[in-house]
Amino acid sequence: MDVLCLDLEGVLVPEVWQAVAAATGIEGLQKTTRDIPVYDDLMRHRLDILAEHDITMSQIRTEINKLSPLDGALDFLNWARERFQVAIISDTFYDFAAPLMQKLGHPLLLCHKLAIENDRIVDYIIRQPDPKRCSVQAFHALRYRVFAAGDSFNDVTMLEEADHGFFFQAPDNVCEQFPQYPRAANYADLKALMAAVD
Repeated sequence: MDVLCLDLEGVLVPEVWQAVAAATGIEGLQKTTRDIPVYDDLMRHRLDILAEHDITMSQIRTEINKLSPLDGALDFLNWARERFQVAIISDTFYDFAAPLMQKLGHPLLLCHKLAIENDRIVDYIIRQPDPKRCSVQAFHALRYRVFAAGDSFNDVTMLEEADHGFFFQAPDNVCEQFPQYPRAANYADLKALMAAVD
């Protein structure tokens, strides 16, 4: 059976940081890897804002608990599980993702960790450099064929390394820089694109 590697935020669930931005009114937290492609630059930007506004981990968890999978995500995930081994390869954090994973039926999640002190996020710990590419390489080392789908700049190395890579609802500025990856506007499109190369 093949492996399907999926990004999490923007593909199966809403963007966590944008939800926090909406709840707090802090415009700077709206930015994602679609806006700031270098992940460390983006996270340093976010950590500075959290410190400046004294945003606690408890506040963030409250907003995460309100989130639900995107419309159609569970049906798509159930469809995918019948055809693939599914792995979520994300630049989120286990500290954020637990309630979302419960709502998605606890798929395999490979992501990062946060350093939390006194209910404040003080740093983050990446699993390894270029983790999305490395995850696909690991599946290849196990002799799996890999399909992958994501929506942003930080997914490109995963798509590059996969046997078949796709953008899912990616913005124009991302797709224009990487036109080699087919673009799915919805889950039906993504199913069709994967079926066409299966």
